Amino acid sequence: MSESASRNLSDAPVRTVSARPSLRGRLTNLWQRRELLGQLIVSDIRVKYKGSALGLFWSMLAPAMNLAIYFLVFSVFLKNGIPNFVIYLFSGLVVWNMFFNAVIGSTTVVIARAGLVKKVSFPREILALSTVGATVVYFFVQLFVLGLFLVVLGHQPAWSYLPLLPIAFVTLYLLSAAISVLMSGITVYMRDMAHLVEVLLQLTFWLTPVVYSYENTISPALARHGLSWLYFINPMTPLVMTFQRIFYGATNVTSLTTGKVLHVLPQWSMAHYWVVNLILLGLVGFFYLAAEYLFGRLETNFESEL
Repeated sequence: MSESASRNLSDAPVRTVSARPSLRGRLTNLWQRRELLGQLIVSDIRVKYKGSALGLFWSMLAPAMNLAIYFLVFSVFLKNGIPNFVIYLFSGLVVWNMFFNAVIGSTTVVIARAGLVKKVSFPREILALSTVGATVVYFFVQLFVLGLFLVVLGHQPAWSYLPLLPIAFVTLYLLSAAISVLMSGITVYMRDMAHLVEVLLQLTFWLTPVVYSYENTISPALARHGLSWLYFINPMTPLVMTFQRIFYGATNVTSLTTGKVLHVLPQWSMAHYWVVNLILLGLVGFFYLAAEYLFGRLETNFESEL
């Protein structure tokens, strides 16, 4: 081998390749490190509110203030005729906020904790999962705020649909965790991915029926061309609709401005909601396993990339 070739090889970046455990081994390792996951979740929450006098109370006060603003805007200034529209809106925002904050917070978490990744041996996806876990805490705080507004406004949720809540939440969690784990690994190699993810999430927000009614705004136009199924490619759509069906309750309401009947939510039976959520849970569960597998392939060279 020539001297120049030897010099080029010595100057080439060194990639550290480690043995990759099987998918089953990764999941087992995660379960064994569940205490570490819990500690990281607590640490994330403490760091966020470090030095704050009110602490976690801010996560309750902020959504309450936002909800009050929404109530004022849509009940006084931009009347859309939907009774208690603020409940419909916040039912969707609770879901969206957890998903958005989990993915945005997790996308750069491995890069942000590069020092820890290089020095300590642990399942690196725990970093993304701890961010998701922290958003779960805020999610339940916001649900509590939503419950308070239901009481204050005297609005009755659809009690018979309440059993859908656990399966919808688990699906939301797995979807958030899958995308968070996958994006946290990809961003180590492609730093611009963090900005792209934020743009795509903003687009997805407007493709999800949070601030508008799917049944009134989107469904008629798509139904005329037999394309309603396109809208449900976005997995957040049925999740948001499920939460809205539970907490807002009504599918048809009488407009406060025109007196006409408005179709707010799809006329799905409870059985239909169960089928949709179970199918989505299965798909999202498979997606999470795929994300774990891909993350395992990506993490082998984290040390050399960070």
